[in-house]
Amino acid sequence: MNPVGQDRKPVIIDRFRRHVSSGKADFFEGVGIDFVFGRREGPFVWDATSDKRLINCHCNGGVFNLGHRHAGVIAALQESLLSHDIGNHHLISENRALLAEKLAHLLPGDLTYTAFAVGGGEAIDLALKLARGFTKRQKIISAGGGYHGHTGLALSTGDPQYRDPFGPNPPGFLQVPFNDKAALADAMDDTTAAVIFETVPATYGIPVPSADFFSFVRQRCNEHGALFIIDEVQTGLGRTGRLWGIEHYHTVPDILVMGKGLSGGIYPMAATCIGAELESFFHANPFIHISTFGGSEVGCPVAMRVLDISSQPEFLDQVNHLAGIFKSGFAQLKSRHPEILVNLRQLGLMMGIEMVNDACGPVLSKTLYDSGVLSVYANNNPTVSQLLPPLIIDADLAAEILERVDAALSAAKQFLEL
Repeated sequence: MNPVGQDRKPVIIDRFRRHVSSGKADFFEGVGIDFVFGRREGPFVWDATSDKRLINCHCNGGVFNLGHRHAGVIAALQESLLSHDIGNHHLISENRALLAEKLAHLLPGDLTYTAFAVGGGEAIDLALKLARGFTKRQKIISAGGGYHGHTGLALSTGDPQYRDPFGPNPPGFLQVPFNDKAALADAMDDTTAAVIFETVPATYGIPVPSADFFSFVRQRCNEHGALFIIDEVQTGLGRTGRLWGIEHYHTVPDILVMGKGLSGGIYPMAATCIGAELESFFHANPFIHISTFGGSEVGCPVAMRVLDISSQPEFLDQVNHLAGIFKSGFAQLKSRHPEILVNLRQLGLMMGIEMVNDACGPVLSKTLYDSGVLSVYANNNPTVSQLLPPLIIDADLAAEILERVDAALSAAKQFLEL
């Protein structure tokens, strides 16, 4: 039985309120975004109980890079289901090895080993554990306003608003301003285990780092014997116009973490990718880190298909072509809406609509919704609204998104009396 739209909206929301999250139900009803995910296809999602359609420019942070229900990705899972299940994480797996081998061929530098996880937070946790275990040090440096997940050590590297309600942060974690070389240099010393940054911090409003920032990070890590961890959970798999966002900066990290888009929007998959030297840490006890569902055998062919699609030169060329359309389109929008629109922060289709004050992000999220576009503001910088369309859209839909953004900006100005 397919339950989508089976009940009336008030019934669905009330059931969600009573058994999933009363706070979320109250919030979305309160702001007039009582949307219930129903039918979904490609770049579109429809409300389960009405004909309301949204262009998904949130994409759950990159989960839907290939749109909803991509036919090739679904076919990979259907075929896999004929012969595979989750498998046993303790034992040798052909599917897991094939996926890791493919990643080794596609990743920069000598990142030839992969440990799989079910989500980005879990994969980040392993990266941080490994950094501390390998270096025998404790200090972890991350960016203020950044985000690396809601779990364990990942939570400790992120913004205080996500961790303070649960008690004090454990020792050893330090934050510096993103893209600030002087602050990073001052913070680093010979007790530093690792520096971790998102290539482009989404939750902090998509600030694009300077061209030499990550080469500076790499140099400083080399000087202090620290590891450089790059978080590509949102920027990876073509979002920036390169397969990996860090490729724009001609720098190779010690650890690269990916997730979200690796799932194809169909089967959860994340990964922590390392070189042979770091992998040697596990020789003494290869069972010291395990993940019951990480690298599930039935899901590996899904991730393989995602990599096949995302790594094609013509696919990445199209992402960059679309990025050009949005760049020129926002230049025109800026001339039409100077009262509210400051700039488009952009690396490929990793885009943030920068506006004049903190009220703009939440308001634009609502006016975009009313205009048929799903987009959310950056929680750690509400002057910016994230714009992350699926990478499979065409030029006509890009133009339509720009038209809808135009209307949403006009409505936001009117509401804010700008």
